[in-house]
Amino acid sequence: MEPAIQVESIEYAYGDKKAVRGISFEVAPGEVLGFLGPNGAGKSTTIKMLTGQLVPAAGEIHILGLPVRGHSSEVHARMGVSFEEKNLYPQLSAVENLRFFARLFGVNKPNIDGLLEQVDLLARKKDRVSSYSKGMRQRLMIARALINDPAVLFLDEPTDGLDPVSAQAIRRIIRDRAKAGCAVLLTTHDMNEADKLSDRVAFINDGTIHAIDSPENLKLLHGTRSLAVRVRRDGKAEDLHLPLDGDGDIGARLKAAVERADILTMHTEEASLEDIFIAMTGRGL
Repeated sequence: MEPAIQVESIEYAYGDKKAVRGISFEVAPGEVLGFLGPNGAGKSTTIKMLTGQLVPAAGEIHILGLPVRGHSSEVHARMGVSFEEKNLYPQLSAVENLRFFARLFGVNKPNIDGLLEQVDLLARKKDRVSSYSKGMRQRLMIARALINDPAVLFLDEPTDGLDPVSAQAIRRIIRDRAKAGCAVLLTTHDMNEADKLSDRVAFINDGTIHAIDSPENLKLLHGTRSLAVRVRRDGKAEDLHLPLDGDGDIGARLKAAVERADILTMHTEEASLEDIFIAMTGRGL
């Protein structure tokens, strides 16, 4: 199957500062790839090159098999984009915003009510966007990104700073689009968000990809597992952490650790994506 997004050795610099340093990756149809890194790591610059806002100083980008180098109307007609900045028209209603962007894409009969129902804004469709909360505006941004039924979706910090209900609604939409075959590239500095949404994640720092794999594989290959046990001994609660990856029988070690104690809780623990990111790059998220 041909990749929906194919990136080969792209570079970009702002003056003397290299923001992206020869990165390469692919995203398959129906896959969600999370770009995980701190602010200033090169995430947004990469997205801007992929969407044609910036022209790479070197390297090649193909979207749906078509080359992208600056503005490409044929590619743009098949992509959806939602940036962290809310560039909506606040004096227009949700319906008017979506109708306007549908015309820009040449969509004659957009399913505006259907999109607004997906993002739980149908009841407020005629209200001015200026009256919307941050979460409502973000959900409208997602609806706008879907107005042309894109085959590729670029999302920059899609749930940053949102309340749990709004964040959950956006996650559901992203998963549904991926199941329908849409390739999704999302950038985030939130390790939990990347873990929940992504089929694979790419660790990016200082414009370089340090690792790219599924969250599960990264944790297994680079993290450590332990058994967390909370016990009560001599009337006092005590927390124990027993490595699962070390030598020796875990059953015997557990038996010795909880001798003459009552077990209150017990569960396995694994390294988080942030733990692994810090170990690889020496920098937190």
